Amino acid sequence: MKPFTNIGMNTMTIRDTGGTDHQAFDAVGLPGFHFIQDSIEYDTRTHHSNMDSYERVQEEDMRKNAVIVASFVYHAANRDQVLARKPLPPAQGTRRGTR
Repeated sequence: MKPFTNIGMNTMTIRDTGGTDHQAFDAVGLPGFHFIQDSIEYDTRTHHSNMDSYERVQEEDMRKNAVIVASFVYHAANRDQVLARKPLPPAQGTRRGTR
């Protein structure tokens, strides 16, 4: 995070931040990451609606996020150690003849 403080990255957390797309990865034992962004217009009527269009993208934020995520992915892919994983949830029973 430190190399990106000059472009505004100032929060990193391991706390549960609610229902996000990364949870599907956690559920199957893969590391899932949730990059927390400013909540600009997050709770407005446009977010996740038919009003949530390309024109509403904050261009400067997207540039910064692209740099941060690209760096993270590059470094994660080139690590000598496997990234830590959360424990898998308990297995749910399966019926005979199903996979």
